[in-house]
Amino acid sequence: MTELETAPAEPAVPPADPWSGWDPLISAAGIVVSVLAIVVTAFIELALSPLRTGALGAVVAGDSPFVATGFAVPLSVPLAVWANLAIGWFTVFTTGRRALIGLPWALWTLIMLLASGSRTAEGDFLLTESNWVAVVTILAGSLTFAVHAYMLIFKPAPPAVPVPTGSGLPGGVQ
Repeated sequence: MTELETAPAEPAVPPADPWSGWDPLISAAGIVVSVLAIVVTAFIELALSPLRTGALGAVVAGDSPFVATGFAVPLSVPLAVWANLAIGWFTVFTTGRRALIGLPWALWTLIMLLASGSRTAEGDFLLTESNWVAVVTILAGSLTFAVHAYMLIFKPAPPAVPVPTGSGLPGGVQ
């Protein structure tokens, strides 16, 4: 070989992804965070469902905001929709598995169903059929998960990553 001729360059080996071994841990953390978020948001939605327009006046008078009079404020309905949508997206994004949207959906529904049939220490129901905000919150929150899951079913699968064959040398030489 002359000085002008050079040996063929080695094929470039792509650098290893620094997060490649962390996938199981990230997925597990995503599930834990989504479960905690569902529990927290479900209880916030339950607490906001009996809210009335006279709540501020009741608080100023020194009473509980939940014994106020006036019209029902449906604050828990948009909260349920947006929180469930965000938590569903987070679960699918962090785990990489579409089917895991069923976990927060089932947990949220279970919390709401248990709350609708439970009584407080005073004997009152947490959610009643006369509280239309609670009924709409349960319907809207569950439908949010249902529509999100339906959209995930019809979303095309991501393209497959090609698996390298051979040793990476030209021509697939072993």
